[in-house]
Amino acid sequence: MNEALVRELVPVVIGVLVRRGAEFTAAEDAVQEALIRALDTWPDDPPRDAKGWLVAVAWRKFLDATRSETSRRGREFAVEAEPDAGPVPATDDTLWLYFLCAHPTLSPASAVALTLRAVGGLTTGQIATAYLVPESTMAQRISRAKKRISGLPLDRPSDPSTVLRVLYLVFNEGYSGDIDLAAEAIRLTRQLAAATAEPEASGLLALMLLHHARRASRTEGGRLVPLAEQDRSRWDTALIAEGVVILQAALARDRLGEYQAQAAIAALHADAPSTTDTDWIQIVEWYDELLALTDSPVIRLNRAVAVGEADGPRAGLAALAGLDPNLPRLTAVRAYLLERAGELTDAATLYAEAARAATTVPERDHLTREAARVRLLPRNAARPPPG
Repeated sequence: MNEALVRELVPVVIGVLVRRGAEFTAAEDAVQEALIRALDTWPDDPPRDAKGWLVAVAWRKFLDATRSETSRRGREFAVEAEPDAGPVPATDDTLWLYFLCAHPTLSPASAVALTLRAVGGLTTGQIATAYLVPESTMAQRISRAKKRISGLPLDRPSDPSTVLRVLYLVFNEGYSGDIDLAAEAIRLTRQLAAATAEPEASGLLALMLLHHARRASRTEGGRLVPLAEQDRSRWDTALIAEGVVILQAALARDRLGEYQAQAAIAALHADAPSTTDTDWIQIVEWYDELLALTDSPVIRLNRAVAVGEADGPRAGLAALAGLDPNLPRLTAVRAYLLERAGELTDAATLYAEAARAATTVPERDHLTREAARVRLLPRNAARPPPG
């Protein structure tokens, strides 16, 4: 059975059932039952119309479940209103399903899990493996999410920014085991960008592609590789080119959003042959645009790094003023800029401090190595600009 095709059809079929009157939970259960039937029959007898087959079988499963639950009188209208046999309407409710699964009443974790289950077509076990939690825990999370959105109409979507935020959360989880969540997020965002004229959807897709293009060079033997030291010949130039084209089309709509601005920064990094040759001045300008759209401490921290490259480490250190001292990565950034400024003793101390506060083993090991490297430098040496 074509697994990719099935995963593409899952949200479409759920949408058809919900549009016909099924509650979300009942529709999702019926589609899963239809998929089990497909696993048994499709290898030997593949249907000519996979979507129509799944809709017909899932709708019958839903009706069977409805008829057997006589206590739920509210669903009897679905039995009475069974549509006539015939071709399935071409309407694709996948877009609305995105919005439903990312409803503001859900927590980010629940919205991510439900999106991967209902829109992505992943099994509960696959999602649990990707997030390194027991399957029972993930099943409870998804069940609670489905109950919370049960009864919400399909034609009253949540804010588009909520959907994009959920997809970005999926992308940032990266990959684990057999499920590559970064690739899954890109697949789902492609669908969303194709189904809506929202430029921020295209901006998010461009951002994902540009980041994903550098994935192969970010680690080596389990060790983190900083941008300045990455082997740029390993970057996926096809993904970069696609991301730039999508970004340019989104910017041309003249409705700038935060994902488009982030993608523009990523594109400048991807276009440069080295960090020395990077257009840091333009990157600072894009960070200023980004701050105007969404002023956050993380953006200010990243802007300070860019200022340090464009105008020198002292300017970068000055740009750090006022940030919360507990902000993640602040200590590491300060250490880097102090090293650039020649204050090696303080830099080594801060690298070690940042290592102790690191939340991942690769990050801790990287910062520990940086502290050791700086301690061995001559006291009158300053780190040259990266390149």
